[in-house]
Amino acid sequence: MSERKIINSRRFLPFFLTQALGAFNDNVFKNSLMLLLAFTAASALPWSTDVTMNLAAGLFILPFLLFSATAGTLADSMCKTRLVRLLKLTEIVLMVLAAVAFYLQQYLLLLGLLFLMGTQSAFFGPAKYAILPQLLNDKELLAGNAWVEMGTFIAILLGTIVGGLLVGVPYAALWIGGLLILFAVLGYIASRAVPEVGQVDNAERFQFAPLKQTLKTIKISYANRTLYLSIMAISWFWFLGASYLTQFPNFTKTVLGGDNTVVTALLVAFSVGVGIGSMLCERLSDNRVELGMVPLGSIGLTVFGCSLYFSAPQLISAELLGLGAFLNSGYGWWVLINLTMIGVSGGLFIVPLYALLQKRAEPAQRARMIAANNIFNALFMVVSAIAGIVFLAVLGLTIPEYFLILAIMNAVVACYVYSQVPEFALRFVTYLLSHTLYRVKSQGLDHIPEEGAAVLVANHVSYVDAMLIAGAVRRPVRFVMEKAIYDLPVANWLFRAARTIPICSKQKDEQVYEAAFAAIRHELAEGNLVCIFPEGRLTKTGEIDNFRPGIERIIAESPVPVVPMALQGLWGSFFSHHGKGAFKLKGRLWSKISLHASKAVPAAAANAAELERQVRLLRGDSK
Repeated sequence: MSERKIINSRRFLPFFLTQALGAFNDNVFKNSLMLLLAFTAASALPWSTDVTMNLAAGLFILPFLLFSATAGTLADSMCKTRLVRLLKLTEIVLMVLAAVAFYLQQYLLLLGLLFLMGTQSAFFGPAKYAILPQLLNDKELLAGNAWVEMGTFIAILLGTIVGGLLVGVPYAALWIGGLLILFAVLGYIASRAVPEVGQVDNAERFQFAPLKQTLKTIKISYANRTLYLSIMAISWFWFLGASYLTQFPNFTKTVLGGDNTVVTALLVAFSVGVGIGSMLCERLSDNRVELGMVPLGSIGLTVFGCSLYFSAPQLISAELLGLGAFLNSGYGWWVLINLTMIGVSGGLFIVPLYALLQKRAEPAQRARMIAANNIFNALFMVVSAIAGIVFLAVLGLTIPEYFLILAIMNAVVACYVYSQVPEFALRFVTYLLSHTLYRVKSQGLDHIPEEGAAVLVANHVSYVDAMLIAGAVRRPVRFVMEKAIYDLPVANWLFRAARTIPICSKQKDEQVYEAAFAAIRHELAEGNLVCIFPEGRLTKTGEIDNFRPGIERIIAESPVPVVPMALQGLWGSFFSHHGKGAFKLKGRLWSKISLHASKAVPAAAANAAELERQVRLLRGDSK
């Protein structure tokens, strides 16, 4: 389903509105309060404005550290739809109290309510992300996350702007209070239309024990290294985002020479960029969780972060520039473009990571995995504040220099994550290959089961067959590959990262031969997809060779369905043996190729001759 159909669907639209209205209301409340604390409430509080501002920021983020694990446990233990509605009712109560406090100018009470709003948000987060896989199917999950991230950042932007505008109007307290109550009520009404979802199986019984649950939740996140490092990567983006957003006001005033309208423009550029990147991610990923987008996003974060450093002016006007003068300054547009592209890169970076977290987490632990993510997000944002103090105040760096350091740090973090979880780099390479050198059109891939073990069999035309199939199939695939190809320089690291299974003839090396079949049995027993090229070698003529009996041994030892597949259009390409051999300059690049799959053959009916016949039929006369 396309992103347009998802946003119009009864399953998703009410949820989208519920979470977007909540994000908007949070930021109207928070920004209005922060501005009032900075400009109006200084004399009404017993401490300095600096203390007040930092206290307010800490009060909102503290609940995410204290209660995220408890929130995740609660969300896993009950119907998430009911929990969402309960939390929206809580929001109405808090906003009514906030309206009264704004009117009476009770700033200490407002600080307490800020903590409670942070608590409400901390409980809403795990339910918000954990309910998505129950509302959407796997093919819709990426688009759903794209809409959520886009909606969240746009809501944050609008809430921040509206909160700032309301502070300056007559009868500000009445306007702020009325708007907060209105949008809280609208959010609850939207939540009433969110479809009921069932409680997940094997859910733990809820107990209120924040410290114990926090430790247990963090331990759960450690159990799956891929998901744990995905959480670290998401948290790193929030570190970057918090670092940029925190410095925008001072960056605008001292480096760009702009006024408050320029600050708003920077915020708009960044937030709109994240929204664009989120939606672009879904478009580029063909409605699936495409991890290849993550390295692409991280490259953009570094490249445009460095570019932002070089776009900062050396000299600025003595008078602060308004937005119009800033755009005509010669550097204004360049700064905005860089910030927009940082946002776009961030959207490409985090949307697949959120979708991966939801898709691969155990259903009974999904909300707690999201809670672990929220805990680390909060920690990283706190660390970002400390890092800003260290780099800018202690070490004396300028803000552009700090932005450059962040861009370089991003490259280091990305390299570490991808070295620990090669799947990201693998998907990036296969994505580039299947969308640049080759343009792959697939048909019938729905015959490949969404879950459970199966064997894929295909004709073997080129050295990149495995990567092209890996780029097209939605699930991770373990390939059985001729050891001579597996050992190719440079490519070998990619094959090892993909957990490819090397094989050779029994006569050449019996140990490698038997180890390959043992590895295949193991992968199928684990419920994975295994792809084999039953010809046993690359074609030298473009025609399909006879299928060898090894496929029959695989099915005999592991009776699973077999999905016939056929590659078309690769013969004569750069990586095929057409002519004098592969890798010759006259080989065709930028080929249009096709990948076809047919209905799975039951194990009882699968044999080499039948599978060869079906692959030949699928390929037809096209080589």
